[in-house]
Amino acid sequence: MSIASEFREFAVKGNVVDLAVGVIIGAAFGKIVSSLVEDLIMPLVGTLLGGFDFSGLAIKVGGATIKYGSFIQTCVNFIIIAWAIFLMVKVINRLKRQEEAAPEAPKAPPRQEQLLEEIRDLLQKR
Repeated sequence: MSIASEFREFAVKGNVVDLAVGVIIGAAFGKIVSSLVEDLIMPLVGTLLGGFDFSGLAIKVGGATIKYGSFIQTCVNFIIIAWAIFLMVKVINRLKRQEEAAPEAPKAPPRQEQLLEEIRDLLQKR
C-alpha cells in the first residue's frame, strides 16, 4: 500500500472528519464566548468596579514594560469562558442522560404474528 493511499484512508475515516468538525465548531463557539466576555461581561464588571480596567496595569523595569494587568484580564476571560463551556457541556450531558434514561416501550408484535402464536398455542393444547 502506498503512502498516498494510506494517507487518503486515514484522512477520510470518520474520526478524523468528526475531529475536524469539532475543531471548527469549537473555534466558532470560542469566538462567540470571547465576544460575550469582552463586549458584554467585562464592561459590566468594569462598571461595577468603578470603571477600573485591568488591562492598563503595568510596571516598568528598566527598558521593559511588564503588563501584569493584561495577564490578569486574560485569566479573568479564561475563567468566564471555561465556566460558559462547563455549563454548555453540563446541559448537553443532562440531555444525553435523559435520552438514555427514557425506557423504550416494548413494541407489540405485528397482528399476523399474534395470530400465528395463538394458533400455535391452540395446536399445542391438542
